[in-house]
Amino acid sequence: MTRPQTNDPLLAPFTLGKLNLRNRIVSTSHASMKDDGGMPGERYQAYHEEKARGGLAMTMIGGSAMVSRDSSWGGGQLDMSDDRIVPYLQSLATRVHAQGAAVMTQISHLGRRANAFHGEWRPTIAPSPIREIRSRGFPREMDRDDIDRVISDYADAARRARDGGLDGVETLCGGHLIGQFMSPLANRRTDEFGGSLENRARFGLMVHEAIREAVGDSIAIGIRLVIDEGTEGGLSAEDGIALARMFEREGLVDFFDAIYGRMDSDLFLSEDNMPGMFQPDAPYLTSVARFRAETTLPLIHAGGIRDTATARHAIREGIVDLVGMTRAHLADPHLVQHLLDGTEDRIRPCVGASYCLYKKATCIHNAATGNELSIPHTVPRADTPGRVVVVGGGIAGLEAARVCALRGHDVLLLEAGAQAGGQLGLAARGPERANLIGLVDWRLAELTRLGVDVRMNCYAGLDDILAETPDTVFVATGGLPDLDGIDGAEFCVSTWDILSGTVTPAAHVLIHDGTGRAPAPSCALRVRQTGGKVTFTTSDGMIGQEMPYQDNTGYRKRFARQGIGVMPDLDLIRVTRDTNGISAEFAHCFSREVVTLHADQIVVEHGTQPLNKLYRDLMSSKAFSGKVHLLGDAAAARDVHAAVREAYVTAISV
Repeated sequence: MTRPQTNDPLLAPFTLGKLNLRNRIVSTSHASMKDDGGMPGERYQAYHEEKARGGLAMTMIGGSAMVSRDSSWGGGQLDMSDDRIVPYLQSLATRVHAQGAAVMTQISHLGRRANAFHGEWRPTIAPSPIREIRSRGFPREMDRDDIDRVISDYADAARRARDGGLDGVETLCGGHLIGQFMSPLANRRTDEFGGSLENRARFGLMVHEAIREAVGDSIAIGIRLVIDEGTEGGLSAEDGIALARMFEREGLVDFFDAIYGRMDSDLFLSEDNMPGMFQPDAPYLTSVARFRAETTLPLIHAGGIRDTATARHAIREGIVDLVGMTRAHLADPHLVQHLLDGTEDRIRPCVGASYCLYKKATCIHNAATGNELSIPHTVPRADTPGRVVVVGGGIAGLEAARVCALRGHDVLLLEAGAQAGGQLGLAARGPERANLIGLVDWRLAELTRLGVDVRMNCYAGLDDILAETPDTVFVATGGLPDLDGIDGAEFCVSTWDILSGTVTPAAHVLIHDGTGRAPAPSCALRVRQTGGKVTFTTSDGMIGQEMPYQDNTGYRKRFARQGIGVMPDLDLIRVTRDTNGISAEFAHCFSREVVTLHADQIVVEHGTQPLNKLYRDLMSSKAFSGKVHLLGDAAAARDVHAAVREAYVTAISV
């Protein structure tokens, strides 16, 4: 690592207990789903090693790592309940430490969040027999034997972390077992573990007492504490401060990791715990600052802190001591090295798309993250640079041009439109998805830095390509809205028409979604902004079938509040014009009952048809002997990550 030549507060060292950290940026615990049967094997280790190589101070592993056999949610967790994990931890710690970073693990018991229909099919346990909406299990109330057993399991898990060479452990409150005891929403006990806040804190205090007894001061011990559940009847901000003071008074922890809100439903989890695109950046900092003013132990916080400017503010103002930039490191695991190199403007941005929560530890626009064993993060130089032409300035074309330029090729990008971005430009027209334009802007800035020749308003045909004498051509010409299979397509408009503003919404708009993705619901919100009435139909059982839960619940909440009616399980059969406007005929997916709806305008979202004539022309041309690659939606309608990954993997081999 390069030594910092700056007074940037993010790069200032910090001491956490006996642990010396090289800067203030950490990646907090999360379920990466990279484990091998609960063990942090090669995939898991490579994923965390890359972040350590990129310069952060500490990476935290084991999101919800299970301390007991009845704490499984069905896979994807580290299993800290068995000594067999110790050699895996030793290997991981050695690799992370070799890169100059520290490594901790989270250890937890899920309580009522566990899955009773997995592994050994053990019943879920909880302080009280209250069902959680999200996990949907019916827990058994814990007796004293359960309590003593789980406390012992926590201590054993901490010992395994120490023996594995890790630098610390943190427990998790929130919707997990310790937090379930603390929260009056989940704890209705009348014994010494229920009732008053002091009684409800007793289990957590006993857990940490056992952990401290097991490992002493040899490693750092922390608690990921809910500082405010933000719900009437739940833990208040005052309760959060009172809980913190109890732990400080007992001397059982070395740091707090502050989290806000509840996680017992998709909506609570996305709005109050893991903010998605419907929430602003860093939404909980004000609450964290209040908590910090009343407590003394070192403080970590991660919650929608996606950029270095916000992180720097949190450190400089003393709101936190260590800032968690977990999803930002999924986008760019070399974030800190950019700060050290003075290339902060080159950091690949986290845009809050929550794709990493939909496809675990997979960034929407970084193909290598989570795939370190097969896809390199650093683009190698080509042995023999050549001439590359990329046709299409959507996300696939931009990524291919960027990677080819990094390889050292002479790159020309031709875009038929006046602006680059393709469908992302349309997507960003919706206020809730505006940050997606960052995927385009970052790549355009990189192309400028790399000296790529970018030409807009250039509709390229075969002769235009041949005139550039390329060695390799990437055809990333995208697609057009697929309405061809609809009987009565001439009476329909596409979501593109509405989102782009080329068609004005009518007074009553019927929107049919055949994809389960964001364009149709985003279009519905756009129509409501104009004051129009919206009827929304979908072939799926609910809106947003193919979305992260943060986006799905965000749209569902806004539909409900704005009076947008949803009719699920309907297949569109035909569209006709009648005296009342336009009629759409549907068949119910299950009953096949025919339903006819009337509106002033019919909008259909059915994906795209590939625009690949240029590819076919190049492949059949005897005048071109170079390589041709078809990318993105020009091959088939997919999502952003699929386009980026295909472009990256293909271009890195050219």
